[in-house]
Amino acid sequence: MKKLRERLNLRTVDVASIVGVGESSVRNWEKGRTIPKLRVDQTAALCRLYGCSIDELDLAVKESMANAPQYQD
Repeated sequence: MKKLRERLNLRTVDVASIVGVGESSVRNWEKGRTIPKLRVDQTAALCRLYGCSIDELDLAVKESMANAPQYQD
């Protein structure tokens, strides 16, 4: 997800403000810590902002999750 944001030279705070979530949420999505849990209108806003389809957004989320550091107890 970070690649989608960076290609537009946006800051995490910019994305958070436009989508209506906390900046920490955007950072957590990008680090693969959490999966975005958004309303339909927020998902649409994120796709419009990033200029991507829902499928591209889904792929970006999956890539972020796959690249997240794996913690062991």
